[in-house]
Amino acid sequence: MSGKPDVSLETMIAKAPEAADFMRQFSNANRLMLLCEIARREGSVSDIQEALGIKQPALSQQLAELRQAGLVRTRRVSRQIYYSIADGRAEAVMELLLRLFCGGEASEAAAPARERPEPAEPDAAEERADAAHFARILPAG
Repeated sequence: MSGKPDVSLETMIAKAPEAADFMRQFSNANRLMLLCEIARREGSVSDIQEALGIKQPALSQQLAELRQAGLVRTRRVSRQIYYSIADGRAEAVMELLLRLFCGGEASEAAAPARERPEPAEPDAAEERADAAHFARILPAG
């Protein structure tokens, strides 16, 4: 496997629960949008609320969960609290999601796979030659 880390099955089994818990944070549309917005730029609760249109109680609940998971950090300036991405893994996931779903690659990835060309029909001589090869499996077509 070129470019992919060589990880043992035992390591993957041991890390799967941690990875699943980490990925769970991205499975809620509101939290995902919060992370998208915060990954774009640091913002206060009022900035985020205005940008996303999420009501304050729901916003506070989702931000608290992201804080508890260690994905965002806060910075206080006077009475305002600003949120930014705290986890490099979350930042990498957000970059990938933005590229896959919101960037130029999204339309290519969502496009149907290119169809393979149909195999050419064998001519009569090829059919006779293949007649003795009764176990040969030909592609359906």
